[in-house]
Amino acid sequence: MQELINQTVTDAVLARAKELLSNGTVNRVIGWEKGLFEDDQTPRIFTSVEELDKNFVYDEYSVATVSKYLIKETKKEGKILAFLKANDTYSFNQLVKEHRVNRENVYIVAVPSNSEAQKGKIHVVYDEIMDSDGKITSKKEESQEDKEAFNKERFEMVAKLEAMTADERFAFWQNELSKCIRCNACRNVCPACTCEQCVFDNPKSGIAQKAAADSFEEKMFHIIRAFHVAGRCTDCGECSRVCPQHIPLYLLNRKYIKDVDEIYGEYQAGEDTETRAPLNTYKTDDVEPSIVYQRDVTQGGIN
Repeated sequence: MQELINQTVTDAVLARAKELLSNGTVNRVIGWEKGLFEDDQTPRIFTSVEELDKNFVYDEYSVATVSKYLIKETKKEGKILAFLKANDTYSFNQLVKEHRVNRENVYIVAVPSNSEAQKGKIHVVYDEIMDSDGKITSKKEESQEDKEAFNKERFEMVAKLEAMTADERFAFWQNELSKCIRCNACRNVCPACTCEQCVFDNPKSGIAQKAAADSFEEKMFHIIRAFHVAGRCTDCGECSRVCPQHIPLYLLNRKYIKDVDEIYGEYQAGEDTETRAPLNTYKTDDVEPSIVYQRDVTQGGIN
């Protein structure tokens, strides 16, 4: 079990926020504040040391990614300080790549990961990085063993689903997606869902209602959303974390990630800001659509 964020790191994060705000390096800070309950935390913008002292928190419950909030914040004047966990840095990089975030307007302090979802990931972008003792240190290196173990673990359930028959997979997803109450929490938290107006909010689309009218619409929302983030999803896990019905939505995204890796070569969205995603490029030797059928037959998924 991963160790929880210790008090030393908590104090160091707060102290660094106050220091950078006080010396004018930044004019505001994005962090977390406690809600009604201890584990009920939400991102917030802080503009003074007094606000930081009163409400700022960073501990094992500060899991909500702040990357998506930076879309609007980096359009404002001045530089904002953001504390990014490992997964958050991938999402941030992806948003920079898509020209949704202005990198020049963010001062990034990479902070120790505080959840199992971060396991196996390293920080890929930052101005400074803090170690598990709260000290500013040099870049952490990821071992090949850590990376291989991480990929094996995260694709384990996807492989089990691929080994099912088509009817078994359909039954699995019908059971899971039937729980959906269309609260839109998964879409709203997703760093890859950044459209100013979502198709599911368009009153002329015929699908703008909150609740699904039938089982077709029930599945359509999640499958279309997975299509839209294919090749762009950084596997941050936020969609599943916020789902009040505990639907394993991340499995849809991981299926696409696994397919991209196997068909086009290993690719991690958000690992850098230059590399173009396989689905955004065209090469004459790209695989043909038949490869999907051939792979499914080989894996035993089609009968």
